[in-house]
Amino acid sequence: MGIIGTLIAGRYRIDAEIGRGGMSTVYRAFDSVLERPVAIKMMHREIAADSDQLERFRREARSVAQLNHPNVVTVIDAGEESSADTGPGREEIGTPYIVLEFVAGETLKDVIRREAPLEIAQALAYAIEIARALGAAHERQIVHRDVKPHNVLISGEGAAKITDFGIARTLSEEGLTMVGRVLGTTDYVSPEQALGEAVTGQSDLYSLGVVLYEMLTGEVPFRGESPVAVAMKHVREEIPDVQLKRPALSAATAAVVDRAVAKDLSRRYPDAASMVAALEEVLALEASRSGQATGEATTVLRSLPGRARRRLPWRMRHPARWVASLALLGAITVLVLLALAEQTHRGTGTAADLPKRAGLEQVQLSQTAAHGYNPFGTGPESRDQIDNVVDNDPNTTWSTEQYYEGTLKKAGGVGLGIYLDAAPGVVGKAIAIQTPTPGFALQVYVADRLELSDPYGASKPLMQRGWQGPVGASAHVHSGERIPLRLHGARHRYYLMWMIALPPSRQSATIAELTLFR
Repeated sequence: MGIIGTLIAGRYRIDAEIGRGGMSTVYRAFDSVLERPVAIKMMHREIAADSDQLERFRREARSVAQLNHPNVVTVIDAGEESSADTGPGREEIGTPYIVLEFVAGETLKDVIRREAPLEIAQALAYAIEIARALGAAHERQIVHRDVKPHNVLISGEGAAKITDFGIARTLSEEGLTMVGRVLGTTDYVSPEQALGEAVTGQSDLYSLGVVLYEMLTGEVPFRGESPVAVAMKHVREEIPDVQLKRPALSAATAAVVDRAVAKDLSRRYPDAASMVAALEEVLALEASRSGQATGEATTVLRSLPGRARRRLPWRMRHPARWVASLALLGAITVLVLLALAEQTHRGTGTAADLPKRAGLEQVQLSQTAAHGYNPFGTGPESRDQIDNVVDNDPNTTWSTEQYYEGTLKKAGGVGLGIYLDAAPGVVGKAIAIQTPTPGFALQVYVADRLELSDPYGASKPLMQRGWQGPVGASAHVHSGERIPLRLHGARHRYYLMWMIALPPSRQSATIAELTLFR
């Protein structure tokens, strides 16, 4: 019989179907008692006859009912609607249902399909909200086990809310999942879940890392002829380099993705709290780089802890004060202009000479100011050539080693480079590059103090080594290119040219001259 228009539990009027899966159907309904819209998830009657499936559905209601978090879709009620379809000697089979908060919006998958790749800050903001929700679940020993953008709802206000704990289980539960059986969507499945091994909260974090990868690149990392083929790629193959797919991404953000999807559990984030902290740091970094934030990123930036917020420029930490300052500055400017106009009208002064527009001035560096930097590999490359980049002779050059796979990816990170020592420090405004091998991708970082203890072979990202940025970048360097730097008047001693991709169809890159301007 048709269910639209019927009344469930004497109070929930079914209005429309809004989603359907293999186990249940979700309807929009109206709660006649509290007079508000709700969502009702009703188990398919034929599935309810399976005791294991019925228990899994009931468990979802119990699991989510324990959670009270702004980024988890709230459970309001649960029960079983009696069925008249019973015969003599047959036990009555009800239709189990869960009443949920109604989220007027769309799924994160819908957003990705329409807008991908998402703005970096927006993708990080969604990832933070999802990770916070997973942290709340994991604290109650609940593992979602099917984290994917289809199960994340974006509300009308823009917040991400995780839903569908249909295959969730507590870490203390036994049964209900056969050994070797993979539950969840294989596009986002963790290696251990694909192999049917023990699943913990770290598996959810792996899946979230894949979701973040998709938001940043617009595609899932693996494709295959079947779900099993995709699952085996998650087991055997490394996730493609996110920074090569999205060159504008900072090395710090790429490092967060890499750690989240590490196959080795000892390298993956140990818990949601540590992943949230890392995401908060890089959101502040990316927002500072772009100088602006929109959508949900604005909301999440306001919720950052003090440590991460200090990375934001003053105008983003205090937007109301910034607007007031601009208004005050505008008023002062108008008053000054009116005063000058009055003086000119009365002839009491002479016309001021217009100041010449300040040009760029080359920073004079010593002949030993250049240093090779390759913390993720075997150490600085072509040491005997490094001084050539600051000798004011474009005929002398420095080159990287040969990378026969055409990639700079190392065991611990991506990239290598050269840093300039501009002691005691300058406010750099631009870096000019001369190269006979154009086409490589490069980012510029700055630092005031370097970590030189154990500099090679470790897996620390650049930010943990003292580097700040990127403060400038080019996805396709051409000879003579001048890369502007965003330092907002701050002085720095060290300037790192961080190469993250080789020129197309080349196995090395060469730099003839580097010129720092202030």
